[in-house]
Amino acid sequence: MQKDSEQEKQPIAVQTEEMPIEQDNLFGTPIVLDDQYVASPPEHMSALTDQTSLAACADPYRQELMLRGKSNYTVTCFLSDLKMLVDFLGADIPVGRITKENVTDWLMKLKFGTPGMTPAPKTMARRVTFLKNFFNWLEREHIIRENPAASLTLERPQPPLPELLSDEEVLHLMEAAQEDARCHCLVYLILRAGLKKEEVMGLKVHHIDLIDVHNPLVSIRFAASTNKQHRERRIALPAEFTEIFRRYLQSYHVTDVVFPCTDRNLNYILARAVRAANIKKRVTLQLLRDTFAVQQLRDGTSLDGLREKLGLSDEAWLESKEKYRRLAFPK
Repeated sequence: MQKDSEQEKQPIAVQTEEMPIEQDNLFGTPIVLDDQYVASPPEHMSALTDQTSLAACADPYRQELMLRGKSNYTVTCFLSDLKMLVDFLGADIPVGRITKENVTDWLMKLKFGTPGMTPAPKTMARRVTFLKNFFNWLEREHIIRENPAASLTLERPQPPLPELLSDEEVLHLMEAAQEDARCHCLVYLILRAGLKKEEVMGLKVHHIDLIDVHNPLVSIRFAASTNKQHRERRIALPAEFTEIFRRYLQSYHVTDVVFPCTDRNLNYILARAVRAANIKKRVTLQLLRDTFAVQQLRDGTSLDGLREKLGLSDEAWLESKEKYRRLAFPK
């Protein structure tokens, strides 16, 4: 996230596979979200009322986010936004006394309050998302009667549309990828199953089901520590993938992790195939996923069906849905 002002400089650690995430809560006490964390029902929820201070809602809200399966990154960002709201409104203000004017004033202060510093549209959109999420939770739990964020408009910025691969370029890329069994397997999994790079990196051999050679399946799984179980899914692949995958296993002697290399290696593997296919535009693994998504819509897949195939969260889908609609059906 872009740091838009001095007010935003909250301690946010980067998540890694080896280290836990540590952040400061509203009271300066470190919160460690490690891979052993098991979410439990928020403590003292029954004690929260409309007279509870805004600051006192921080820890129950954190637990709510974890129970809802939000990523550690989302939890960190939303708690940082809550800290900023507390700094603006005051730690002791009862949540039941917060009005639409209060939250609107906060948004305007963030957007225009620091001369010479304009927040990115995407950052402001995330803050509106936080407000709606936070106050929707309070309303859902009957802690507040009036939701001050209910009528806020979420205006998400429209990023530039990527230049997708044409049908001819997809054909050339597939042909070039066949020269190497690993490259062929990689390109096929993304162009025909729409996997994200992180999902490709996490694939294990036993996630590929070839029991029915005519209907191969790939299962997307996540470690419990990632809180991404809501994105797990099974995707059917064309029958030809069975032979593609078997050839790859035999050629590279793969036994556990499907692609035992770094994500940078995957980029190099794709780049070689792109050069061999004589494709001049910039091609990334994400562009292959975008190409898959748009082709799905053009083939008649519903928006809900596409979201399920891509395994997108609520926040990611809000951002991606319009992009794919515009790419698939330009006016």
